[in-house]
Amino acid sequence: MSNSQITRRALAHSLKELMQHVPLNKITVNALTRHCGVNRQTFYYHYHDIYELLGWIYQTEALESIQPYPSSQTWKEAIYNIFDYIESNKQFCLNTLNSLARSHLDSYLYAVTHKFIIGVVQELSAGMHVREEDKEFLANFYTLAFTGLVIQWLQNGMTAKPKELIGKLNELIQGNFTEALRRYEHLSLREGNTSYTK
Repeated sequence: MSNSQITRRALAHSLKELMQHVPLNKITVNALTRHCGVNRQTFYYHYHDIYELLGWIYQTEALESIQPYPSSQTWKEAIYNIFDYIESNKQFCLNTLNSLARSHLDSYLYAVTHKFIIGVVQELSAGMHVREEDKEFLANFYTLAFTGLVIQWLQNGMTAKPKELIGKLNELIQGNFTEALRRYEHLSLREGNTSYTK
């Protein structure tokens, strides 16, 4: 690991520790660098401000918790990993949610969820005549629904068990992806649309 990466991770670790007991909006660069044992110049060499560091944490560390290519057989594991990351970093995520930086949490949840949902949609639509825009619409719909569910779970104190929520999700979407794709395929063929991909 390069010195730059070591420094970035050290700053990230310090921010997460401070966020255990200090609202994000009240954490200053001075307080962060003192906690981390580096100078302000080092911080500004890597980040423009605290919010950019927060975004980096969600874009790197958090994304590492999701396997690269979830499939229709492993999507439940991918979702469980998201819940697990949030439970393991509860105060960090809650602090983000209740701050001006909530968009970073929203973006993280959308990015990781969309990544595996679009993968599942692409897998299930193999050989079907479905337009890419319809696949994207389907993936976006379920991504937004899941993101909203996780945010509500956080706001409600994370009392529901992730495995129970995943079980309910499984019952809800079991076969729904395939059925929706078949309807899109039927619509596309009926309209004589040839802009699909196989």
